[in-house]
Amino acid sequence: MKKQLVLLVAIAIIMGLTACAQQTPVKPAATGVPVVATTAPAATKNPVIRLSTTTSVNDSGLLPYLQPYFESDTGYKLEVTSAGTGAAIQKAVDGNADCLLVHSKTSEDTFVNQGFGEQRVSFMYNYFVIVGPKDDPAGVKKTTTAGDAFKAIANAGAKFITRGDVSGTNNAELNIWKAINYDPKGKDWYINIGGGMGQALTMADEKQAYTLSDKATYLAHKGTLSILLPESADMKNTYTMIAITPARWPGTNYDGALAFIKWMTSARGLDLISKYGVDQYGEQLFFILK
Repeated sequence: MKKQLVLLVAIAIIMGLTACAQQTPVKPAATGVPVVATTAPAATKNPVIRLSTTTSVNDSGLLPYLQPYFESDTGYKLEVTSAGTGAAIQKAVDGNADCLLVHSKTSEDTFVNQGFGEQRVSFMYNYFVIVGPKDDPAGVKKTTTAGDAFKAIANAGAKFITRGDVSGTNNAELNIWKAINYDPKGKDWYINIGGGMGQALTMADEKQAYTLSDKATYLAHKGTLSILLPESADMKNTYTMIAITPARWPGTNYDGALAFIKWMTSARGLDLISKYGVDQYGEQLFFILK
């Protein structure tokens, strides 16, 4: 009788522990995004996607905003590194990325033509703006094009911060100088920092200098600089995703890269992108390519 009683008690304890384990709720994400208890698709051998991206997507806050939604919806996990477009692409060349999110067409063309990329998708854009001190010593506010603004800065010998990091923004800046047939290298007012957009804005703020920035990162950076030449057709900044081909790197998580591209260009992904910035800055920061 005693043995039967001990056995019944043991069974009751085991059943109670099992019920408790089944009823443990999933904790909500710290970001406030509802967590769905998902796992990577059964056919997925590698749930981690190595995303190499430009600093503007990260520094503007867009990617940190999208990441928990993507991970919750798909079960994949993003492993994000951000740098200038040149450095971001080099990570993929070296086999250290599964997917790129960058914004420099010339560099992207070279990468794809060398046989590293598949599934190249351009999907959104924002604008470059010229920012500088409120008193605007070079008179950039009086200009109407980026070329004229750069001429005014050069003529005034006003301090200008260049990223010098072979990023998409740096390439866009150099193309403007090239278009007006002017080489600022070596000028004492032309300061090369070899850093990201956030660093460039911080330095420009400290030195009360001019710089070229994407508008989203400028708004995310709290400083004293003003937008002196706002967005225009010639300052459009297009972003592209590229899945790295397994033909070059067999270990590439190609399925994960395709899943990321598919989600980003889905109705849900595009809707979230379109809404980003409206609540915080009072305006849309990224726009969808039609």
